[in-house]
Amino acid sequence: MQRERQADLGSGGEDALFIQSLARGMSVLEAFNAADRPLTLTQIAARTGLTRSAAQRLVHTFRKLGYLTLAEDGRGFRLDLPILDLAHDYLRLNPLVRRASPVLLELRRNVRERVDLSLFDGQRMIYAARMQSKRETFFATLVGNSVPTSCTSGGWAVMAMLPPAEVDALLANARFEQLTPRTITDPRRIRAEIERAREDGHALALEQILMGEVALGVAIPDAQGRPVAAIHIAASLAEWDAEGFRRSVAPLAAEA
Repeated sequence: MQRERQADLGSGGEDALFIQSLARGMSVLEAFNAADRPLTLTQIAARTGLTRSAAQRLVHTFRKLGYLTLAEDGRGFRLDLPILDLAHDYLRLNPLVRRASPVLLELRRNVRERVDLSLFDGQRMIYAARMQSKRETFFATLVGNSVPTSCTSGGWAVMAMLPPAEVDALLANARFEQLTPRTITDPRRIRAEIERAREDGHALALEQILMGEVALGVAIPDAQGRPVAAIHIAASLAEWDAEGFRRSVAPLAAEA
């Protein structure tokens, strides 16, 4: 995603309203995508394609504005609290998230397992709401975490509602990641899961993102019938068998 953004920095072309300097500034914030530690100026420059001096000026500006701060050990920079203000405002003003929240809360009370709302963004599904269960890893609990569309129950359910040509394009451009030993990376098998989701009205995924997890996903269409999001319900295979889980939660997910 970051490399795709970098390629777009000069995409203003003949667009007189496009502000390239602003695009460069945003690339500095986007450089932190998937970073597992604070970034140095050299690393920021490398991730954005900017010169070190340009990166230094932009980092200084974002520090003055409060969006970046020096790491505790002084060896790099990390995002700071105002970023969360923007994320909160996005979620607060997103009409889908606002309408879905009470429905998700009721669904969580009924199934007593983890319930998520993810937004469709091409090659990834981005979690916008997470109602937790008792079994989670830290990063899996965070709003804003994303997973590949090609290997998730919600992604399969979303693709089941797309025209075949769009599914073909998504799979042709997907970077198939082996997230677990059971993650499906064969496009033919993924198409079979999509077709089953089209027939069933939901998708069931076994250990695609986390070992020991079963997840059921249903797509949420907009007013034109285009899928824009998905509801996931996830549970432990130590407590459920796959078909029993499907029978128990699929009707509740479809109703939600």
